[in-house]
Amino acid sequence: MPPPTVGAMEERWSTEHVLSLAPDAASQKAAGKLSTPAPWSAAGTDGTALWGECRGSGSTPYRTVIELATPAYRCSCPSRKFPCKHALGLLLLWSGTPEAVAAAEPADWAADWLAARRERAAIPSAQATADPAAARRRAEKRGARVAAGAAELRLRLADRIRHGLADRSTAGPWEEVAARMVDAQAPGLAARVRELDGLPQERLLEEYAMLHLLATAATRIDELPAGLAATVRTRVGYTTDAAEILAGPTVRDRWQVLGSRTAPMGDGGDDRLTTRRVWLRGAKTGRPALLLAFGRPDQAPDLAVPTGHLLEAELAFHPAARPLRAALGTRYGAPEPGPAAPPTGLTVAEAVAGYGTAVADDPWLDAWPTVLAGVVPVRTPEGWQLTDGHHTVPVRPSAVPEPALWRLAAVSTGRPLTVFGEYGHQGFAPVTAWAGDHRPIGLTTA
Repeated sequence: MPPPTVGAMEERWSTEHVLSLAPDAASQKAAGKLSTPAPWSAAGTDGTALWGECRGSGSTPYRTVIELATPAYRCSCPSRKFPCKHALGLLLLWSGTPEAVAAAEPADWAADWLAARRERAAIPSAQATADPAAARRRAEKRGARVAAGAAELRLRLADRIRHGLADRSTAGPWEEVAARMVDAQAPGLAARVRELDGLPQERLLEEYAMLHLLATAATRIDELPAGLAATVRTRVGYTTDAAEILAGPTVRDRWQVLGSRTAPMGDGGDDRLTTRRVWLRGAKTGRPALLLAFGRPDQAPDLAVPTGHLLEAELAFHPAARPLRAALGTRYGAPEPGPAAPPTGLTVAEAVAGYGTAVADDPWLDAWPTVLAGVVPVRTPEGWQLTDGHHTVPVRPSAVPEPALWRLAAVSTGRPLTVFGEYGHQGFAPVTAWAGDHRPIGLTTA
């Protein structure tokens, strides 16, 4: 959990603020029905959290608790949407009918959850308390395993190339090789290997080459420049504790929230495990940043900041050749409404050039956060595209639900829009759009 906010907390959130946290339009509608006192009992607040019991279809009411600073949510309902309609309904009740949410000490069940969150935040980093000599020995042992696994992967790839990509007679499934990478403590390599079995024939050679390059770099990490070495370690599967990142340099700015997306963490796993991606841009520095939050079963990802709002905070960036991912440090107040204008953007040609520059730093970069200005969505026989009248970029297949793209076209009505998303070699994945009234429109759900 991020460190606590510095400064006064917002006393009441606006209805727009609350609804901007909803995962989709259906959740907004359902939450509206739960925004009155009727379905709620024992609703209370201590200024930092909300809690209440909501009557549902069963005999036992759903228990909902919200920690406001992050915010974070916990509800006993079976919904897999984060936040669920009960959390949104309780926030709307608190926002619109404050007298229905009494000032009180947290109920026992709410207090237990809030205390558990505080305890998790107070646990010191294992790396900070570990014996340095023992940690160094473990790191050296893992490094040797990773290098051996990467060397084996290079041989497997070369063997497939020698037999020819079209010859499937000697090519077994890649799952066995992926398991070997897991044994070598290189989960990042394992994940990329598993994807090979599902790739179309025309993309195999490209992915083989990029995977071979990554495996080669993994055997020579100590010879690489510091930034590129950090990128390779991350892509191989090394992780860095957030506390360690936050102990280093931080960047304070007023960060504008460009968009967010919540999605399952991966194919083949428990679909209740989710990851939330929140993209920011510094108002003073202009620097892009990506925050990640993860949700376990029955626990939503912690981070939720309304798109378009400004959050004054310190961010600590993970080391990389092209730093983007960041850890959220000290926050200075609650999110505030952003400027009454869309963020400044690039032409399509400038976006392509910007991605090219990013790839020069990180060859394995699939996409880079980009704001396009003055583009119009069009549907062609080849699929959806965004054009600025001079150049056109395809919308990445399956990146956005079809109904969301039709809504985008309806909002545009042929007029230029500002659109934020990720641009990469497979096209543009829209996340947020700003229309004529300059309100952000989320595009990650139908």
